[in-house]
Amino acid sequence: MTTSFPVTKTGMRRGLASAALTGVFALALLAGPVRAEDANPVLAKVNGAEIRKSDLTLAEEELGPSLAQMDPSTKEDNVLSFLIDMKLVSKAAEDKKVQDSDDFKKRMAFARSRLLMDNLLASEGKAATTDDAMKKVYEEAGKQISGEQEVHARHILVETEDEAKAIEDELKKGGDFAEIAKKKSKDPGSADGGDLGFFTKDQMVPEFANVAFSLEPGKISDPVKTQFGWHVIKVEEKRNRKPPDFEQVKAQIETYVTRKAQADYVSKLREAAKIERMDKPADAAKADSKPADAAAPAKK
Repeated sequence: MTTSFPVTKTGMRRGLASAALTGVFALALLAGPVRAEDANPVLAKVNGAEIRKSDLTLAEEELGPSLAQMDPSTKEDNVLSFLIDMKLVSKAAEDKKVQDSDDFKKRMAFARSRLLMDNLLASEGKAATTDDAMKKVYEEAGKQISGEQEVHARHILVETEDEAKAIEDELKKGGDFAEIAKKKSKDPGSADGGDLGFFTKDQMVPEFANVAFSLEPGKISDPVKTQFGWHVIKVEEKRNRKPPDFEQVKAQIETYVTRKAQADYVSKLREAAKIERMDKPADAAKADSKPADAAAPAKK
């Protein structure tokens, strides 16, 4: 007696899946590997000379500011037209032997040096912007910020002392500070009830800051004169300043770390080089040989 084993549904599914995978694999072999040209297609030809997608990308980087207001399709069309014209005109220039002139050779040498410098400094900056380096800058800046006092205040700004005194009297009788600010303050922020938000002492003119930081929360000042006019100030809250979250200032920190690394790199090259300035005395030339320091990241 012959025993037959039925084909299970699971087994059939596995067989179909295996066949499908084999088919896909076969198609992949027939199609062949993805060519680099496919990722960098030819967009135009000028007398046989190709202009590829990578040329367009490079031109967009160089022309950046002038393209900022264009939508993507208009931008691509304009840049491609520019590249076509550049191919035509540069070939015409070669035919006229422009490249053999002294002026062209000087400009070419300058452009080469500038490109070499930019590429190397970009590489040095990128290598320096590690997570550890950025976190260290953040922590050091945070130590300077922590403990610094800031005040949340409102103010009403008017032109004369008499107007300020009249507003002070109105407030003492129970008037709503924010509503009076909306109606009578000439400050652009009066629509927010004169709200200035939180600020540190060095962010305001001294006459205003000294009074604001001397008031207790909830108190209203006597009229205060500054270069802008007469103020009546109300302090809402005082607190010790806290550093912003790392993610809020990450871009600023990255810029700072990059620029500092580049400045340090140039400084080392200067120290190792023999630099002679013929246009000024030796002491002045030595002072000028130091590169500018990288700007510190903003506290906020």
